[in-house]
Amino acid sequence: MSASPLIQQLIDALRCLPGVGAKSARRMAYHLLQHDRGGGRRLADALARAMDAVGHCARCRTLSEDETCSLCRSPRRDASQLCVVETPAEVEMLEQAASYQGLYFVLMGHLSPIDGIGPEELGLPLLERRLASGEVRELILATNPTVEGEATAHYLARLAEEQGVTVTRIAYGVPLGGELEYTDAGTLAHAFASRQRL
Repeated sequence: MSASPLIQQLIDALRCLPGVGAKSARRMAYHLLQHDRGGGRRLADALARAMDAVGHCARCRTLSEDETCSLCRSPRRDASQLCVVETPAEVEMLEQAASYQGLYFVLMGHLSPIDGIGPEELGLPLLERRLASGEVRELILATNPTVEGEATAHYLARLAEEQGVTVTRIAYGVPLGGELEYTDAGTLAHAFASRQRL
């Protein structure tokens, strides 16, 4: 027996989430319907409100309910440092883990000509204007260490250098507390290439 049309619609809707396949979506749908209808209603309400009210910050492009996000509005942030990341989730991670006090620019992805994602889709004209304003003295590249992330970092470095802005890249390599024998070859190669004098 297959699920009713409404249940199947719920299952299909849950599958839009990353990492949620058919079995996980089915399990979530039945859990909400059997055990937590109040939670399901709260989830539906929160989703509807967020989809209607959350947009992009006009300065850094992160997700925000306001035209300018709280980080960009903060007078305590150092506007001379601008850290470029691929997603809003990475801003949140850096805010939790690092003592960085500069500002951010969120690409909402990386360069991928095959997928039709070029400079315009990443908001690079806005970034170029910020770099040309003279306010930014250091552009910190924190794109992911993937082929696309590295290509994006090289493109951004050229943009910054054309404006006379110093470019730095966050370090990648062996994680703190990690053991060399369990580290993959690519990470080890990057760690050796990025080694520093003590």
